[in-house]
Amino acid sequence: MPKIVLLPVDGSPACEQAFSTALAMGRGFDAHFMALHVRPDIRRDIAAMAAGDGGMAAGIDSMISRMETDAEEREKTARDTWSAFCAANAIVAADQPRPGGMTMEWVAETGAEADWLAAYGRAADLIVWGRGAESWGPDYPLMEAALMDTGKPVAIAPAGSVAASGGHVGIAWKDTREAAGAVRAAMPYIRAARHVTIFTVAEDGADDKSPLRLARMLRWHNPNVTVQPLPEHSRAPAEVLLDAATQAGCGLLAMGAYGHTRLREAVFGGFTRAVLQSAPLAVLMVH
Repeated sequence: MPKIVLLPVDGSPACEQAFSTALAMGRGFDAHFMALHVRPDIRRDIAAMAAGDGGMAAGIDSMISRMETDAEEREKTARDTWSAFCAANAIVAADQPRPGGMTMEWVAETGAEADWLAAYGRAADLIVWGRGAESWGPDYPLMEAALMDTGKPVAIAPAGSVAASGGHVGIAWKDTREAAGAVRAAMPYIRAARHVTIFTVAEDGADDKSPLRLARMLRWHNPNVTVQPLPEHSRAPAEVLLDAATQAGCGLLAMGAYGHTRLREAVFGGFTRAVLQSAPLAVLMVH
């Protein structure tokens, strides 16, 4: 079960959606929420910039001062927002396990955010990300670090309101290792759900029995499992999937993260990106 939930917190509007999603996914497990804020290593970054542009030397001191002020303001905003959210939801600070109730801690580091995210993510059970404004979209480089360098599931918050993740769980099924990993990561929510729907698309006319096999196995965990085939459509497959999941009332969609190649910079294929950019529900991914 997802006991340790890691939330990268940067003070942006995306944080509020991440907080709400983490609460929906962790409340039933008395989760411990770890808020990670990473300040940039400003002097190192400035030194690297100056090395490539000798003309910067004259204004370095004032630039460092402005960047440090900005970093302090972002950290204060992030911490104040997090503290207010925890107070509103009776999440208490704790640096060691305690019986019953949700707990939290604040962690601040300095350096490369991807490196710290990977370091803390490897010790967490779940990483939760906020999407923020509709035009913003996920931060793919950091998400790649979370998926590729930790091996842990990553939940992407919806841009709008968050439904209770355990009510109706959807599975975007494809007979792959990635999809199987997403099902495994979603198992605590599958067991607790009122209903589970396996969404599947037959490819190239193949008679794929794997959704039926999956449904049969999942019914040992939850008897309320159905398979919903998605017919070929003129619209994009991701749009058809999201519409079906929304109409079914899913609060959580489990899916693998698919890329077109094995290259690290191509972790997210077109289908995965389309889902992440426009999903109106929380998406739980594993690569």
